[in-house]
Amino acid sequence: MYTLIDLIVDVFKAAQIPMSAEEIWAKAEEMQLNKMLRSVGKTPAASIGARIYTDIKDNGEQSAFLQVSRRPARFLLRSLHMNSKQIAKEIEKSEEAEIKKSNESHFNERDLHPLLVKYAMENPHFHCYTKTIYQENSVRRVKGANEWLHPDLVGVYFPFGDYSSETTKLQSSMNVNSIKLFSFEMKKHLDYGNLRQCFFQAVSNSSWANEGYLVCLKINSEADFKNELQRLSNAFGIGIIRLNVENITDSDIVCPARYNENIDWDTLDRLADDSPDFKNFISDLTEDIALRKVKSNYDKVLSDEKFESYLKEKKII
Repeated sequence: MYTLIDLIVDVFKAAQIPMSAEEIWAKAEEMQLNKMLRSVGKTPAASIGARIYTDIKDNGEQSAFLQVSRRPARFLLRSLHMNSKQIAKEIEKSEEAEIKKSNESHFNERDLHPLLVKYAMENPHFHCYTKTIYQENSVRRVKGANEWLHPDLVGVYFPFGDYSSETTKLQSSMNVNSIKLFSFEMKKHLDYGNLRQCFFQAVSNSSWANEGYLVCLKINSEADFKNELQRLSNAFGIGIIRLNVENITDSDIVCPARYNENIDWDTLDRLADDSPDFKNFISDLTEDIALRKVKSNYDKVLSDEKFESYLKEKKII
């Protein structure tokens, strides 16, 4: 039976360079070695990393593998006998190639907005209307004055469709607020190279909302990276969403956001002052709340058919 260890060894023999678990799986798919496995789990790269770690732990210096870097974790087949200079050179080349690949994507971050718009409306945790905030429309200020101030998208959940008019009137009379405000920062990928900048950008522009999220298409699946994500999320309350292009409803809330009951009204006011898009969003939701029905214009949720066409048109799939 062809095992995951067999696959890992075959990939290393073919590539002959240090590789992360994700790179090993990508190379295996390229070589079509994945088709030789009897079954593949939902997170094959994570399974690869776990198998290598277990082999190193159980066998020590007799293990077939070496870990040659930590962040991100990269491994090497021991029998390849590469020295430290060769390893460092190959890792540098891999990192440069990854940056180049990311920069050459056929789509940009804003092209991913319709994916989040559809997910946020159809996911029961959010069921929210979203609006894109165009930073280029914002008031021009001294360089750096409004850096990291604007989220990419904002969202609002209205309880009108979920509660009867009697219940919403009772909530109003008791000063109970079921309306939720969301802030979303969009990124194409998340790994060690951009984690802290992206994360604290999301922290900076979400204090006005009940929940703030960092939304990504691709997230490093290594165990150490997941632990670091969880640590940052626990410390600062920012949630993490991984979008699933193949099936948008299967997108993951990797880390839930901490619910913030105390809105930062100063930041909300500054956003409204700086951004015409955010100001319109506030005006629209205020009007909808008064009418107790959604009549304003938010970002359009694409139908399943138009959504499929959009993904192909933008070359996201």
